[in-house]
Amino acid sequence: MSEPRTGSPRLIIDRAILNSLSEAGAVGLRIPSDSAHPRKYLVVQSDEQISLWVYCWSLTPGGRPSLPKEYRIQMTSVQSPLEINPDGYTALLGYEQTRGVFAGYDLRRHTTFTTGSPSVQVNIDAINHALQTGLAFETKSNEEIVVGVRSDLLLFYCLNADEFHRLGEDSDSVEIVSRASRLEDVLISEVVTLPEPRQRLVQQTAKWSRSSSFRRQVLGAYDHRCAVTRQQLDLVEAAHILPVKAGPGSIDIVKNGIALSPTYHRAFDNGLIYLDFNLEMRLNPVAAMELEQRSRAGGLQELESSLGAVHLPYDSQQHPSLHFIELANRYRGIAQSI
Repeated sequence: MSEPRTGSPRLIIDRAILNSLSEAGAVGLRIPSDSAHPRKYLVVQSDEQISLWVYCWSLTPGGRPSLPKEYRIQMTSVQSPLEINPDGYTALLGYEQTRGVFAGYDLRRHTTFTTGSPSVQVNIDAINHALQTGLAFETKSNEEIVVGVRSDLLLFYCLNADEFHRLGEDSDSVEIVSRASRLEDVLISEVVTLPEPRQRLVQQTAKWSRSSSFRRQVLGAYDHRCAVTRQQLDLVEAAHILPVKAGPGSIDIVKNGIALSPTYHRAFDNGLIYLDFNLEMRLNPVAAMELEQRSRAGGLQELESSLGAVHLPYDSQQHPSLHFIELANRYRGIAQSI
């Protein structure tokens, strides 16, 4: 998602980081601070609270004619050594506004630096590749890894930055993780030869990349609009019709997805509303009765009044699958209501 091109670089970067957290399904809150660096955030994801500190500057051309693809950040307004978050995660980033892509640098290598305006570089190819694949890796001559990070995978990168940057110690690991990020086949026999932390990194990279791909495809198919309300406002989420934990194998495909605003997404996942075979969103009377019995039915009539035929993608090949709808309603115990 591209960022507005107005405002100061500091505000643009803040907005980009907060939007990136939202794209990952998290809620980010900027903690006020007297200093520009590090930016401090409280991130809430899946009921977990994460403390995240970010050093981030705009990525700009390096200016050396002999290296036309070189981009850099200039680490201004900070003192050496960089302060590290004692209770969470710290990331060192550059942000390329035109593409909406970040560069992640190895914090261990750049915590201490000489006075002045030290710069850290990245080849713009890594940024361009990350725009397409989510993550991209540049290995420098000193074995330092720079990671191109598309906005929707920024939180994943920040939570695993240390392990990503240790990949420079092993070119085979870089290649395997790169393939996992591109959703290419990775053999179990290849993974088991890696140290345990890198095995987990490969597995998590594939998982987050599949989820990101699913989210982008579903929201793109529905024009980033809720299938029930047609609202956008950058509040729409990609919901699985049949939950991942209920399905056999990978079901991160558009036909098992529907775009919903958060309230409808939560209601759908909890079985309060469901899709029928006519592709209409309907109220589950059993769940509604349980709410009434618990005196929690406030707003139920308004919710029900908004239901009906959902707004579908233009391409019929991206419409919800009746097979997944049937499996999902059985899973949630409402198949008899169809």
